Amino acid sequence: MNKSVLLKILVITILIILGIALFQGSHYQIISMLLVISACIPIYYRYEKKQLNVKELVLIAVLTAIAVLGRFLFYMIPAINPMAAIIIICGICLGAEVGFLVGSLSAVTSNILFGQGPWTPFQMFSWGMIGFIAGLPWIRKTLEKSYWYLAIYGILAGMFFSFFMDTWTVFSIDRYFSWQRYLALLVTAVPYTISYCFSNAFFSCLLYRVIRTKLQRILIKYDIK
Repeated sequence: MNKSVLLKILVITILIILGIALFQGSHYQIISMLLVISACIPIYYRYEKKQLNVKELVLIAVLTAIAVLGRFLFYMIPAINPMAAIIIICGICLGAEVGFLVGSLSAVTSNILFGQGPWTPFQMFSWGMIGFIAGLPWIRKTLEKSYWYLAIYGILAGMFFSFFMDTWTVFSIDRYFSWQRYLALLVTAVPYTISYCFSNAFFSCLLYRVIRTKLQRILIKYDIK
């Protein structure tokens, strides 16, 4: 087993034990928040260790700003915005690490406008993972084959985000995880989840070709690898 995987397992185990010891199991939302934050750290650390190109950093910043703008422009329409679609496309075109960075940075940056809170790390992780998975080599190749695959991934990404964020809602209400509360939230959120899934699928297919063409030109013109 990879050393980094063992380290992650060890850190998560320690966090769970410390959380139970310090909070006597009464503040599950704090423990879960620490776990989510710890899950984000390895990718940031790995990227920080890379030999960075300033042009690449600027590109990531610009893509993050575009994703945030997409969320802002559609804020009046619940669950309909192109931010997740832009994150997915970034993962496909630039790889898993960049997909995670754009996703997680878009969450924390857009929440400057929409409100920061204990939910922010959960949004960072969920949007980051949506970009990360889209950028995995075999997933990228599949998504590039057809708009149908891209639309299906957008739908699955919407479901993942909604289901994952509902875990935070349960913790914030009950201070512990309750399956009864969780299932009730899933049912209540069905219209929102359907709208978000449709939004991801629609904007992913609409924007993919345009953004991909622009990114390919930028990568070639500025020699960004």
